[in-house]
Amino acid sequence: MKEEEPVEGKKAEDDGIGKENLAILEKIKKNQRQDYLNGAVSGSVQATDRLMKELRDIYRSASFKGGNYAVELMNDSLYDWNVKLLKVDEDSALHSDLQILKEKEGADFILLNFTFKDNFPFDPPFVRVVSPVLSGGYVLGGGAICMELLTKQGWSSAYSVESVIMQISATLVKGKARVQFGANKNQYSLTRAQQSYKSLVQIHEKNASNFPKLQGEKSPANLSSIG
Repeated sequence: MKEEEPVEGKKAEDDGIGKENLAILEKIKKNQRQDYLNGAVSGSVQATDRLMKELRDIYRSASFKGGNYAVELMNDSLYDWNVKLLKVDEDSALHSDLQILKEKEGADFILLNFTFKDNFPFDPPFVRVVSPVLSGGYVLGGGAICMELLTKQGWSSAYSVESVIMQISATLVKGKARVQFGANKNQYSLTRAQQSYKSLVQIHEKNASNFPKLQGEKSPANLSSIG
């Protein structure tokens, strides 16, 4: 286990993070220490350290504080995130659909689930749409997302989780995603999403044109531009 960080170093690390989110980070650390003592450590040290850094960076980011998206750890697990896309391009049909959805169901966001593996950041997270049911936007059966960025071939360990979140938001709009009002919500599930994604990757290995392409070099700085 790591030694306790010096107070000054810890303060610098926590700068720009709200009290509520600091409490979440402290709770995660406490749970990790308890798991270590109980011999029930989950994940890997490398992935856990990186995910803690990603979460800290998100908590202090302008996009997060500006309400573009929200993050919730499922069962306090660093490896299972629910991400709410709270803002999409206001000129898009998807934005209009979300306003209607709010009137009908009281929710005007797109809920994503990110699942991280023990070898993160060297493998991408598995990302799927949980709700609402969408058509277009490169969303596959079960809610999987068709993006080269989310495959082993297209992924880079340099990508930040926030840049991926923002890229997914842009991709949904670029792909003209629309809310399917009245659709059977049970058609979105982890199992179906994984099956759809696996099939897509197999096809992609034979034909690299299945994914929407990023323009320019693949770097976190260019993740917002796809074509």
